[in-house]
Amino acid sequence: MPRQQTPGPGERVRARSAAAALTSLTALAAMSLVAGPADAASGAVPCALTRTSAHHSLGLDTWNTAYPKPARTLNAVMVFLSFPDARPHTTPEELAADHFPATSRFFEQASYGKFRLVPHPGAAWIPMPKPSTAYRIKRDWAPEDRAAYLRDAVAAADRTVDFSRYDVVYFVADPDAPGVDSDATKVVNFDRPVRADGADLWRIVTVFEQHPPDRNVLAHETGHVFDLPDLYHRPTDGKGDWDTHVGDWDVMGSQFGMAPDLFAWHKWKLGWLEPDQVDCVRSGTSLHTLQSLGAPPARGARGGTRLAVVRTGENSAIAVEARGSAGNDEGTCTEGVLIYRVRNEAPSGGGPVEVLDTHPDTEACWDDSVYPALADAPLDVGEAYTVPGDGIRVEVADRTPSGDWIVKITA
Repeated sequence: MPRQQTPGPGERVRARSAAAALTSLTALAAMSLVAGPADAASGAVPCALTRTSAHHSLGLDTWNTAYPKPARTLNAVMVFLSFPDARPHTTPEELAADHFPATSRFFEQASYGKFRLVPHPGAAWIPMPKPSTAYRIKRDWAPEDRAAYLRDAVAAADRTVDFSRYDVVYFVADPDAPGVDSDATKVVNFDRPVRADGADLWRIVTVFEQHPPDRNVLAHETGHVFDLPDLYHRPTDGKGDWDTHVGDWDVMGSQFGMAPDLFAWHKWKLGWLEPDQVDCVRSGTSLHTLQSLGAPPARGARGGTRLAVVRTGENSAIAVEARGSAGNDEGTCTEGVLIYRVRNEAPSGGGPVEVLDTHPDTEACWDDSVYPALADAPLDVGEAYTVPGDGIRVEVADRTPSGDWIVKITA
C-alpha cells in the first residue's frame, strides 16, 4: 500500500529538481487548454461525438492519456500545508475526514463499483517557507503567485512524499491561515509536466476549503482530474446565476445540487457505461427502456440501458436519460426523464452541456434547488417534449414494474 516515505539520501536532490522544474512552469487553471495524446476508446458507437481540441472536450471517441482514466483503483495523496503566519486549529486527520470517505463513496456509486479512489492522507502538517499572505491566494490567481505556491509546496512535500506512488495529488492548505481563500480551490494544470520522484505531475488539486467544506467540492475538483468540464455558467460581470446550464443535475455544474450524480454522457466517457448500455437513435420512432442513472445494477448483471442518444450534427447530440432518487441522486425532489444537449467543441465553462427545460412555465424545489427553473426539467409518465430547432420528440410512455422508464423517441 502506498505511504509517505522517510527522507533518504536522494530526497533533497529530488526536491531541488522538482522546484527547478516549477520555476519555469506556466501553471494553467482548470479552464485552460492543455493538449494531450489520444488513446482510441474501446467499443465506440456511431452516436459518440469525436474529441476536439476544446479543453475537457466531451467527445469520447478517444481518451486523452494525459489524464488518469478512473476505470480501476487509483491512489490519491493528501498533503497538508501549514504556514508560518498561522497556527492550525484543525488536524490533518480532521481535514481528511471532511472529504473522505465521502468522495470515494461518490465515485464508487457513480461508477457502479468500477472505480475506487483510495486516499492516503499525510499524518502531519508540512510547513511552507512563506506566510500564507505572501502567495496572494484568490479565485482568479495571478499565474506567478500560483506558480510560486506550487513550487514551494512541491519542494516542501517532496522531502517526505514519494509522488511516484500516487495517481492523484491534493495539496490541502490550513483553512485558518489568513491568506487562504476558500474560493480558490481548483485543479491547476501544467503546460508540461513537473517531474518529481521519477513521475510526471500533470495537475495538482489545490484545496483551500473551510472546515467543514462545501458539500461534494472534492468530487467536483477530482472530476477535472479525469478530464470532465465545468458545466456551470460564470456570469461575465460577476452577477447573475451560475447554474443556468444544468441546475442540480451534475456535480460538475454544482457541488450543492440535489441530484449531483454525473450525467450518463460523463459515465460513458469515463468507461463506466458499456456500449450496449447506450442506444443510438436513428430516424423514425423507437422505444427505449431506460434504467434510472443512480440505480445500482442487479447482482451479477452489468446494468440495463442508461442512455439514448440522437446525433444532431458533427459536433452536437441530444442525450436522454432517467433520473430517480437512488445512489448519488437520493436527495432529488423530482424524478423522470432528463433531456440535454451535448457539444464537443464547447470548452470547460463554455456550456458543453445544456439541460432542456421541458416545463418552462414552472419551477420546483425552491427550498433546496440551486436553480428551481431546472429542478422540474425531467418528464414524467404521459408527458412529451419536442426539442426546439431539431424536431426531436421525446415521450415518456410508461414505467416497468421494476421502475425503469419506457421512452418513445421520434427523430
